Parts: sequence; C-alpha cells; structure tokens
Amino acid sequence: MKTQELISTANALFAGDKGLLAMDESTSTCNKRFAEAGIPQTIEYRRAYRELIVTTPKLGECLSGAILYDETIYQSTKDGVLFIDKLKEAGIIPGIKTDEGTINLAGFPGEKITAGLDGLDDRLAKYYQLGARFAKWRAVITISDTIPTRGAIEANMHTLARYAAMCQQAGIVPIVEPEVLMDGSHTLEKCFEVTRNVQHELFHQLFNQNVDLEALVLKPNMVIPGTDATKHASIDEVANATVTCLLETVPAAVPGIAFLSGGQSPADAAAHLNAMHKLYKGKLPWGLTFSYARAIQQPVMDLWRGKDENVEKAQKMLHFRASLDNAARRGEYTPAMEA
Repeated sequence: MKTQELISTANALFAGDKGLLAMDESTSTCNKRFAEAGIPQTIEYRRAYRELIVTTPKLGECLSGAILYDETIYQSTKDGVLFIDKLKEAGIIPGIKTDEGTINLAGFPGEKITAGLDGLDDRLAKYYQLGARFAKWRAVITISDTIPTRGAIEANMHTLARYAAMCQQAGIVPIVEPEVLMDGSHTLEKCFEVTRNVQHELFHQLFNQNVDLEALVLKPNMVIPGTDATKHASIDEVANATVTCLLETVPAAVPGIAFLSGGQSPADAAAHLNAMHKLYKGKLPWGLTFSYARAIQQPVMDLWRGKDENVEKAQKMLHFRASLDNAARRGEYTPAMEA
C-alpha cells in the first residue's frame, strides 16, 4: 500500500481554501438534469457539458479535486485531450465514482444498500492507471418513522469500509460518503441522532477493516431538518449541530471532511459552510471543505442549456460559484456576494 502517497493526496485535497467538484452524476441522473433544463439527453451533450467544466479558465484556483464518472474519465475535449489530463493541467486532482448505485436491501423493506464491490479491485487498478488518485462511494440512509434500522446502517457502513480498504490497497484515497437524506419531515434533532449513529458505525467498521484514517476523506451530509419539516433551522443552528455531531464521531486522524450539498440551494450550502468556519475557526482537528454537485453546477447548467454561445457565460458562473464556496471555507462569505 502506497501509504505516504495516499496521505499526501488526502492532505492535498484540503489545500488552502479549495474544495471538490462532484461532477460524477450517473448517465440517468445527468439526463434527468438535462431534461429539466431542456438539453438533449445524448452522450455528445454530456461530453460537451463536461468539456465546459474541465476547460473553465482558472478553475484550479478554486478546486483541489474533481470527481468523475466512468463515462467521463474516458472522454476528451473536441481537440482530443482527455478530460483527466485537462484537470491535471489545471492542478486539479482527478477522482472517480466507484459505486454502482443502490438496490433494495433484502430483509429490510424501504431501505437500500449500495452495489459495486464485485470486480472493484480490477476497476480500481484500471482507474489508477488512467490517473485517478481518489475515489468516492455513496451509501444512502433514509429517515422515516420506522427507518433506518440498525441492520441497514451496519450493512451500509460495512460496505463503505470494504470499499475504503480496497481503494487504499490500490493506491487510491477513498472518500466515504454516508448520506443521510434530507427527504422527509424529520426534525433537526432526529437528523442529528441518525447522522451520529451512522458516522459512529462507519468509523467502527473502518477500524475493523484496517483502513488508514490518515488516508481517507469523509463526505457527510450536514445536519438539517427534512425538506418537509414544519420547523426550520437557522444557519447557525445547522452549523452547530453539524460540527457537534462530527466532534462526537470523527477521529482527529482524519485529514478532512468535504460536505455534500444534498439538495440544499447554492446559497444555503455556502452559508452553512461559512458559519462552521466562523463559529469554530481554529478549534477543529480536521479541515472542512465542500464537495458539491448541484449547489455549484445547477446555475451553470441553467445558463448553458446546451448552446455553444452560452459556454463562456456558463464557465464564468462555474468559477463564480466555486469562488463563493472558497470564501465560505475562509469564513468570509456573505449573502451580498450572490448579487
């Protein structure tokens, strides 16, 4: 196992005020977003959109890493340059989504397990040869009156831990993503309870599977009430609940935490991250940054709409949104910056 290389890569992902761009939407998810924006759902339009992203000027000033999808890692610009090489030219570390989506968890109605461990060793070796230096695996936990169950949490976190061990064996830094979904009417307190239980079990499983915590990145949800909750939470309440949960569950050996946006608006995702840095500056054992997908990309896609004449305008929006999240990581973001 390339231990020092892994640790160096993990630390590099948290350099300065930079963060990660999750551009790893599956074909079905990307097509869904395109349909909503009136963009044709073809492989060429997906390629053109991702070319827009990887060729954005000065993107390396904002991002330390970008997570690709299997289709994307093989794609090239119109000039024949692999996207993965364009990212490296910009000083952005290429990563890869390795899970194969969720399936029903046998014996646990309403709950899911993530597929993709079969053949993962071979895929990781291939991705390493292509230049990927970190990977991502997402586990999905839903809150309702009856779930999540203990069995579903244990099964998902064990799978995440096995994936992480396999990544490190292949010389790839694992991002472990235990996402507690925002869907539902649950309270902030219920989200805190479930997220704490999930993260506690995750690190128990990682320890059992001999995963090196210094060569790993956590990509968690923020602690937020459900989208249908009757009681909302303030920016500071979300920031406090999220950091308190992390302090109770995440060992100091972990180099950094990169939040998913999980359906938050771009402004809310930035504001919550900003509040964590303002409230806890200098008090945390690990770095806190962003690993957003829609919270950065949705305004970009809305501007582009599949038209060549909109590329430059969309690229400026991509850089703008990423730079706002950089400001949030410094604790310097304000809503006035959105204008």
